[in-house]
Amino acid sequence: MPDFDTVLHPEFLIPMVPRREVMTGHSVAIREGRITAILPRQEAQDADAGEHIDLPQCALMPGFINLHCHAAMSLLRGYADDVPLMTWLQRYIWPTESHFISEDFVRDGSDLAIADLLMSGTTTLADQYFFPEITAESVDRSGLRALLTFPVIDVETAWARDAESCINRGLALRDQYRDHDRIDVGFGPHSTYMVSEKTLSRVAMLAEELDASIQIHLHETREEVLTSVERSGLRPIDFLEQVGLLGPRTQCVHMTALGEQDIETVATHGAHVVHCPRSNLKLGSGICPVQKLLDRGINVALGTDGAASNNRLNMLGELQTASLIGKSQHGDAKAVDAWTALEMATLHGASALGLEEQLGSIEVGKSADLIALDLSGLQHLPRHNLASSLVYASSGNEVKWSWVAGKPLVTAGKLQTLDYTDLAARAGHWSEQLGAFRTTLES
Repeated sequence: MPDFDTVLHPEFLIPMVPRREVMTGHSVAIREGRITAILPRQEAQDADAGEHIDLPQCALMPGFINLHCHAAMSLLRGYADDVPLMTWLQRYIWPTESHFISEDFVRDGSDLAIADLLMSGTTTLADQYFFPEITAESVDRSGLRALLTFPVIDVETAWARDAESCINRGLALRDQYRDHDRIDVGFGPHSTYMVSEKTLSRVAMLAEELDASIQIHLHETREEVLTSVERSGLRPIDFLEQVGLLGPRTQCVHMTALGEQDIETVATHGAHVVHCPRSNLKLGSGICPVQKLLDRGINVALGTDGAASNNRLNMLGELQTASLIGKSQHGDAKAVDAWTALEMATLHGASALGLEEQLGSIEVGKSADLIALDLSGLQHLPRHNLASSLVYASSGNEVKWSWVAGKPLVTAGKLQTLDYTDLAARAGHWSEQLGAFRTTLES
């Protein structure tokens, strides 16, 4: 039996730990889905392995961890653009979902999204949408790693009649995937304006009992905060604190409308923030004060949100946007620098999931969730600063190889577990149906 299953020979190695280091002349050995050794090139080339893969002009790094998405909404890409958040939701998205949401919709949308995610470097996804059991099947088939936070909402949907039904179905799903090596299931209460105090308290209690992740849309817009104060006398984050929903398991998504006291509350409870810069910009929702949060010791990860409000699921685009708007917002060119953006998409994402011992860096013993980016393009020359090149010069099409737990999911730019022709045909089918329905909404 060979010593290793696979040995990867990149031109550059970006391990993320040690921090801010680029290595050359080194290779990564994989056995049984884990990183087994980081070796000098000559030694690695002589190693007994089932397969040696040369990656000329490629940078090998940990796969991106996309901490917020609604995968099935890829079928709504470009469906209702250039309108504010609440108009987008109330006039277009909610009526369309009410009419179309089904197992088939979620299956086709999830498969389309996963292909997009894999081709742009995501190896771990946190997703929240209806029929999460169908998304789980898509994730399982594709080989992706995922946290699925099942939706908890007080109104009736195609998936569940009320919040109690959401919780019951979600807990059954969590039990089904309890021993799965790539899929975890957590709670996804939508927001403080869509979920009652009673339900949020129940979620808090169950999540603590089960040590389960919680993901919630929070402080997404200034209007959301003002409405909460008018309704309850509390800002949304104070409301969560009151019901016991803030803590190290909590992932607060968006967080654009924050005051100093809000930031102090997040820090006090050790909650995580998930920044979705492109979606927030596109919907005109605001900008998360990332550098201020980081300076306060708050863990900030990155997410794309769904393709209906982005329109890509491209983490390289999020890296670039997060860094650029961070500088503009803080009036400081050093804010959210290139290395910080890369850490947000890897190490910080792993920490938010409680998986920092397994993911986020290339270290011996960690899962072999890796991507290789082709840096042969002229836009990446000369190579004065590799982190800068990845964050500021990438188009999002550089990812040519992807592995999750050592299994190849993208090889030389080709999907290995999904079929492009099949995905395109299914998307075309939905384009006709959804387009006709949108016409009725606008008439």
